[in-house]
Formats: sequence, structure tokens, C-alpha cells
Amino acid sequence: MRLHGYYRSSTSYRVRIALNLKGLNYDIQPVDIARGEQKSDDFRRLNPHAGVPALVTDDETVLAQSLAILDWLEEQNPEPSFWPENARERQICRELTYAIATEIHAPCNLPVLTYLETEFGADQQAKEAWNQRWMHKTMCGLERRLSREMTGDAALPFGRPTAFEVLLIPQLYNARRWKVDLAPFQALRAIDDHCQTLDAFKRAHPDEQPDSPDKGPAT
Repeated sequence: MRLHGYYRSSTSYRVRIALNLKGLNYDIQPVDIARGEQKSDDFRRLNPHAGVPALVTDDETVLAQSLAILDWLEEQNPEPSFWPENARERQICRELTYAIATEIHAPCNLPVLTYLETEFGADQQAKEAWNQRWMHKTMCGLERRLSREMTGDAALPFGRPTAFEVLLIPQLYNARRWKVDLAPFQALRAIDDHCQTLDAFKRAHPDEQPDSPDKGPAT
């Protein structure tokens, strides 16, 4: 399979984690969204949504939208599952996962920030304040939910990595980029600390991608 994405795109990051957790092989095809490559005619022919990620399967089917890609991966490769077996935990996991996707990622992504800049004159400080506001709001809810509902392992609330961690870890990476104060979020930081020790997450990290400016020379 071929994954078209950008090294620090949170949606590309989450699909890399998901592919790694499923034990699937894939090649990275970098798309420089900072330079607008996703808007090119060639890329629009691949992905009409003009965004990343896009996953090209072994039979050349093109999949877009990260949550839809996760659903496809789960259907095609059900083990290990992205969702807890217990019905109650599965519902909480969905709630936390979708909160990140809809309440953080939706207002805090490149097209929104570009619109704020071009239409309303937002400078870097204003964009940081925007991201901090929406990230902090939803992370407060995640933290409270975890503290109230989860009584198991603080490092892995559902006993193993799930869709929640797949979405959470890239968002915490973004939060640090946008100078969000993560000190109040003890539960989220504990999960992040643990996931950073897992191979599936380490290999998916932006710094390990071929298009990362921080990627060192091959040895």
C-alpha cells in the first residue's frame, strides 16, 4: 500500500499509527501541504478532497478521510481491534475518539488557519491563541472523562492501544507545537508517555518520516 501524507499532518500521523498497529506494510509518498501540493491537478485526480492522507490499497483503490480509512482497516484486518471488547468501554472509547476528531481537529487544521490569516488578518500569535482555545476546551473534557470513568491502567485506559490513542497522540504532538499548556492534563500525558515507548507509535512519529526536516541521514 502507499500512504500519501505529510509528516506532521495529524490525520496522516494517525493513519501511520493505525497501519503500524495492524502490522501492515506501506510506503510513504510525501505530499507537501505547506506548499500546496495537495491542491495540484495530479493530486486532485488521486483524491478529489485535495487533502491528506490518501491510502492507495494493493488493488489500487484510493481511500480518503482518516476516520474512513481507520474503519476500512478495521473491517479488513479486525485483529487487533481498534475498539475495546466491552460494550461500555467501547462507547467511551468512541466518545473520546470522536471528540478529538470533531472538536479539536475540525477547527484546528491548516485550511481553517489559512482562512483566518487571509480573511481576518490573523498573525501567528492569533493563530496560536485560536488553537490553544479549542484544544484546551476539549482536552479538559477528555481529562475529566478519563478521571471519572476509567479505573484501569492509567497508561492504557482500555488495556491496549485503541482508536482513542491513535487520534490522541498526534493531537498532543500538535498541542505542543501550538504551545498548549499540558500541565493540567495528567491522564493524557500518562497515555502519551506510554505510547511513545511503543514501536507502532515511535515509527509513526513525524520526526521519523522521510519528508521530515528533522529526519537524520540513513545509516
